[in-house]
Amino acid sequence: MDDKGPRVVVAGGHSAGHIEPAMNFADALRQLAPAAEVTALGTVRGLDTTLIPARGYPLELIPPAPLPRKITRALLHTPSRLRDSIRAAGTVLDQVRADVVVGFGGYVAAPAYLAARRRGLPIVIHEANVRPGAANRLAARLTSHVYTASPTVRLKHGTPIGIPLRPAITGLDRAQARDAARQRFGLHTDAPVLLVTGGSQGATAINAAASGAATALRAAGVQVLHITGPQHSAEIETPEGDPPYVVLPYVDEMQHAYAAADFAICRSGAMTCAELAAVGLPAAFVPLPDRGGEQRLNAGPIVAAGGALLVNELTPAWIEATLLPILADPARIAAMSARASAAGAPGADTVLARHVLAIAERHRPAR
Repeated sequence: MDDKGPRVVVAGGHSAGHIEPAMNFADALRQLAPAAEVTALGTVRGLDTTLIPARGYPLELIPPAPLPRKITRALLHTPSRLRDSIRAAGTVLDQVRADVVVGFGGYVAAPAYLAARRRGLPIVIHEANVRPGAANRLAARLTSHVYTASPTVRLKHGTPIGIPLRPAITGLDRAQARDAARQRFGLHTDAPVLLVTGGSQGATAINAAASGAATALRAAGVQVLHITGPQHSAEIETPEGDPPYVVLPYVDEMQHAYAAADFAICRSGAMTCAELAAVGLPAAFVPLPDRGGEQRLNAGPIVAAGGALLVNELTPAWIEATLLPILADPARIAAMSARASAAGAPGADTVLARHVLAIAERHRPAR
């Protein structure tokens, strides 16, 4: 490497599930190679303009070019949109003199991959979901540098390494941080805590079921930390009293929420599954019913290990009949926590960063 370090373009936009592993990888890359120049591609759709600048990385916007999962009328408009997006991505690659493109899927990934291919740049992809998206399925035909969350990910050439996570997550000692985390959210230190979250955007069905069970949870002495999503906090009506039922629209540093909780109700996006396994927090996973069942597949390894439950339809009645007995059984929660931890794969951020640095080093002398 020369004194300026490698020039890396990361493409993982639109949703937190794509952006977070991309930024976690970028952080690890900078730790290993402080002179590395990292540029992120994004679009005005989604969370790119919010999450990426907050992590301290330059963001270049290109037109979104989502690839339809199925053959629909939208496919007729894909060629022109994709062409414009590839051209814009190529301009960024040329301007920053990129050495390598690292993609995580999402709206910007396919244009970045194709622009890199035209320039002879090495392409590295990471796929978090058991059922890969269209962009990464395409890229797996263009490169052998393919890394996945687990051996169950269905992608050609895939090497399982886990999902890049923040050190604040992988290094979390929940038992040590529990009291301070509960005080942070206005919770008691000596009563069980149920974390409820539908992801960065929230989930109406999860919100409704949890708030519908609020009276039963309170009667059982269970505290609730309910993260509703920014658009949904006004929808939650819970009785006032003790133990607390704390409602928040969003939490920036989820390690504190994980430390405060004994159990979680949540979606089973790939990042959520990886984080809960990393911290050993047992959960009731409520997969999104669409997206080809990928969230159900993401939850599979942790559920099979005994670290989580899979819920087809979350209702107040299910919470009262099934979850309350678990929350009243510390031994069962401890056993599920240990099994969840066993399903985790920490260190993926550093592993991926080392691979990318080696690939960039092999490529640079030829340029």
